[in-house]
Parts: sequence; structure tokens; C-alpha cells
Amino acid sequence: MMNIMEVNKRLRQRPPFQMIEKVLELVPGESARGTKNVCINEPYFMGHFPEVPIMPGVLVIESCAQLCSLVIEDDGVNEDMLYVLLKVDQFKFVKPVLPGDTLDITVNKTKSGGTLTYFDAKVTVDGEVRAKGSMVFTAIPKESVYQ
Repeated sequence: MMNIMEVNKRLRQRPPFQMIEKVLELVPGESARGTKNVCINEPYFMGHFPEVPIMPGVLVIESCAQLCSLVIEDDGVNEDMLYVLLKVDQFKFVKPVLPGDTLDITVNKTKSGGTLTYFDAKVTVDGEVRAKGSMVFTAIPKESVYQ
């Protein structure tokens, strides 16, 4: 298990864009399970939607992606590489994510080859599926981003 301080040592994102707060299980190179607490004071709720706040689907996907990055980089110390989301496939949103929900996110590596890594992801709240789908990542040198 990793608490927020341990997650911060390995995850590249920071608030307000950091989505993973706790890692409950991590099998490096294979799978992970983590959580994200959804709070009403998160900035996106001011406009999505003010009278009926719903967590944007792209941020649900980002939560999954951040957990996947911890699976890909098993030791969390390769400062020269970034693991970026290349493709989202067949993501389905079953029910809205609302303030007060705790996302229980599970990601499983399904395949890898070359610089590509494939994952299946599932997001539940209180045991009920809220979203699921697949993602593909690639590893790129950090120095190449702005070249």
C-alpha cells in the first residue's frame, strides 16, 4: 500500500491535476488498485455543471491513466522518461461520478511490446461499476517533448 506521500514520490502529476491519492495494491509491471476521493471543492465542479456537479469523463480516464503510469514504471525513479496516454479505446461511462464518491480504480496490463503498453481499467464506487475501458501508453524521453 502507498499513502499520499509515497504516491507523490512516484507520480509526476501534482494538484490540482493529481488524481491518485492512495494505492491499495501494486504489482509492478502487471496491475494496480488505487483510490481517488471526489470532493465538491475541486475546480472543475464550478463549471461542470454548477447545479448538477458531475466529474468529467476525461478526468475519470486520467485517474486510470495515472494509476497505469505507476504500474509501467515499477521503481518510480526514471526521471528521464514520461509515460503518456496514446489511445483510449471503448471507454464506457455507466453512471456519473459525483462529489462525495470514492473511486476504486483497478488497472491490469494486458499486453506490451516495444514502447507500447496496453491496459484494461475499471472504476467502481461502492462496488458499482461507473466506468471501464482500455488504454494504450507509450514511453517518451522527457527531453523530446518540446523539441
